[in-house]
Amino acid sequence: MNNLCVAHRGYSSLAPENTLASFKLAMEQKQVSWIELDVQLSRDGVPIVIHDYRLERTTNGKGNVRDHTLKELKKLDAGSWKSKDYSGERIPTLAEVLELTKGKVRLNIELKTVGDMYPNLAVAVMRELYGNWNSCDYVITSFEQKALQQIKRIHPGIPTGLIINASPPDLARQLEQLGCNFLSIGYPHVTKSLIKEMNSKKITVMAWTIDSSRILRNIAAIDPNIMLCTNKPELWNKAFSKKMLKWFKPNSSK
Repeated sequence: MNNLCVAHRGYSSLAPENTLASFKLAMEQKQVSWIELDVQLSRDGVPIVIHDYRLERTTNGKGNVRDHTLKELKKLDAGSWKSKDYSGERIPTLAEVLELTKGKVRLNIELKTVGDMYPNLAVAVMRELYGNWNSCDYVITSFEQKALQQIKRIHPGIPTGLIINASPPDLARQLEQLGCNFLSIGYPHVTKSLIKEMNSKKITVMAWTIDSSRILRNIAAIDPNIMLCTNKPELWNKAFSKKMLKWFKPNSSK
């Protein structure tokens, strides 16, 4: 199986998601070649790495992320909710993550926004990337099509991808209109027919988020080029060990 392993928000099953600790741990795993992460903006316009629009779940802060300055956000504990071993872990800036990962792993950078929540997010993210990273080493993704369109207006050649948890009949047309060469899709919607269509359009597909060794094998069996996103990179060796593959029957999804 040649499918690439994508660590979802870093090694998020063991370390606090979207933190430098989580990314460091993911990079220590030989099977991890990509890391997926989420970017929003602080009140003063700095790209920061955090998933939720509110602070309560993954920090000791309260309220909306966008209502706090970088200085305020940097005071928050983003690790204790996961384990006392990560007490004091901070919300990283995108710049800090780029410095940590450059030349070591590729990045799937999700623009975490809805509508006009962050009108300057695309510009702020590209300001950090452009001239510092080779565009073959990252992809900009989002559920929000407006954000992807903004990226293309800034630089048409930047690789972009639509995130979707569905498989509408006009999906290929949507991707073409957006200029996307990447599709990030919930794994239950991955079928042989979908992958055949995406391959014909030269669209790279990433299936998310798979935390079962059986499902990893099933999706991998559809096509060796499907990228597999997981919170649990440790499942990789179990899922694709020679012993397991010997008894594995390929998925028959059509």
